Amino acid sequence: MSRVRIESLSLPKADIGPVNPLPPVAGPPATPYRLSIEELPAAVVRNAGHGTPRTLLPYLTQDGYSRSRAPGELATVVLDNGVLRATFVPELGGRLWSLVDLREDRELLYRNPVWQPANLALRNAWFAGGVEWNIGTRGHSPTTCAPLHAALLTGPGGVPMLRMWEYERLRGAVFQVDAWLPDGADALRVHVRIRATAPDPTFMYWWSNTAVPEDVRVLAPADRAFCTSYDGTIRARPVPVQDGVDRSYPLRNEHAADYFFDTVGVARPWIVALDERGNGLAQTSTARLVGRKLFVWGTSTGGRHWADWLSPGNAGYAEIQAGLAATQYEHLPMPAGASWSWLETYGPVTVDPAVAHGDWAAAVSHVDGQLAAAVPPARLDAELAEAVALADAPPAERVWSGSGWGALERHRRGAGWCDETGTPFGDDTLGPEQRPWLAVLAGGALAPADPATPPASYVGGAGSEPDWAARLAADTGWLAAYHRGVLAHQQGDGETAAREYAASVAAAESAWAVRGLGLLAAADGRAGEAADLLVRAYRSARWCRQLAAEAGEALLAADRAAECLAHLDAAPTGVREHGRIRLLTVRAALAAGQPDRARSILSDGLEVADLREGETSLDGLWRAAFPDRPVPPEYDFRMH
Repeated sequence: MSRVRIESLSLPKADIGPVNPLPPVAGPPATPYRLSIEELPAAVVRNAGHGTPRTLLPYLTQDGYSRSRAPGELATVVLDNGVLRATFVPELGGRLWSLVDLREDRELLYRNPVWQPANLALRNAWFAGGVEWNIGTRGHSPTTCAPLHAALLTGPGGVPMLRMWEYERLRGAVFQVDAWLPDGADALRVHVRIRATAPDPTFMYWWSNTAVPEDVRVLAPADRAFCTSYDGTIRARPVPVQDGVDRSYPLRNEHAADYFFDTVGVARPWIVALDERGNGLAQTSTARLVGRKLFVWGTSTGGRHWADWLSPGNAGYAEIQAGLAATQYEHLPMPAGASWSWLETYGPVTVDPAVAHGDWAAAVSHVDGQLAAAVPPARLDAELAEAVALADAPPAERVWSGSGWGALERHRRGAGWCDETGTPFGDDTLGPEQRPWLAVLAGGALAPADPATPPASYVGGAGSEPDWAARLAADTGWLAAYHRGVLAHQQGDGETAAREYAASVAAAESAWAVRGLGLLAAADGRAGEAADLLVRAYRSARWCRQLAAEAGEALLAADRAAECLAHLDAAPTGVREHGRIRLLTVRAALAAGQPDRARSILSDGLEVADLREGETSLDGLWRAAFPDRPVPPEYDFRMH
């Protein structure tokens, strides 16, 4: 019999910390390489050429964590049918943390024994392990380290079902993840539905990313893959053997790489990871979720360092992934009002080891037949239809609350903006981040605020910027002018942004509006003016280490390295000792002709908790400071 339990998970855990108070108007995180996709199919090139958002606003960056961990707990929802046990963590993007085959007491996923954020997601904070749900735009989702709404209800066949949902602010979409374990079934069912609720067409992205042990072979129904290395090259290559090496084994890859299997046109796409005995995990889906990918860290020093950085002291992992498009460089056009659904399954698979590790084509054919016999495609389609019929069933018992942004959008758009029967956004979810905006929606002004305190939240996304700007138009306060400036800035209207930031400063100077003027100056190539403005902004908020870093970067860009050093040295201890600030100090010392100081910091040990995936600053600075000495492993994060 299928059951559900509310439990908690105890493990060493880092604190996510406060969000960065500075709005990310500069755009999504850049890749560490220039991607070359000209050799790929025309549809991939076309879909890769559109849909990237101008900025990540209205989301704020999650960069307040450290590398310190302490005993902690995560609230979990557990589904158990006596065959499988699935453990979800609603407060962390609804992550499927664990999937255990109870018959053999075997974990099917890579289950991280610690919770340690690192800088891999769109909003910075990300963690390894389990199955992650990514929506909106290329990268790890804005919701991956944020809570989802979660509730229990009766699912297909009368078994308990967990529903998790949220309003995705960049695209103006409501998404839900419904999970259940049919009685006696040996595969978890996951129904995903995305609804485009904005009045205009949008672009959509979805990838379900599954971490698995890396001592496996990965199979998918394809005879070629679009292979990406982290120097930016991507090309179509036969699978699995390339350059004399069978790349379907993660540990036979020297460097980090992506293999997007060409599964377009496959009636029921799948991907499996099999250990040396032929045991492992199978992920399958209905046809809409067409893409399949293998990601590996590789065996190089940098790859092993990243694996350990994300799961300290534990075995490494690979990822098998499934998405809406052939590759993760694409965004698919989604009509206004459209609703997209598909069904995924996750469960154990056992294949004769001689077959699993033999000829690729024979192994793929065998697994394809085995999966089709276990759950025929017609049956999977019928289960999807049943899940769609239940998608608007009202939740019976709430077990976790997500954000209040869906409720605020309901107030902005009016009743009926989205059928909320199955995914309600109640006023009880409105919190301090949304309440200032309720007054604006009611025709009022933003409440008076201290210019020394950063705004708690921002609005916009999904084309709503003109509406919010119009609602704020009559408000003459510094805060409203500042928010109008941010709304214009995120739309790329620098002239209006500069005018509004200046009006805000005239009403009451704040670090936030002065910073906006500094960023506009930098974007216009006025490096000296940008540095002056950002230093001025920082002097009004000396506690803000992110602003200290932006001012320091601007000083370096203006060739004022000595001034940058003085600026950083004068910061409060808590700011000055942060890894990012110490890294910037090394750069400034080298630029100012003080190599001994740079060498001293690097020799003493420098840890940057939010080092970005693909970032090579540490090894580059070491080579600049010590050109005749090899890069120490602790500074080697190179992915190619």
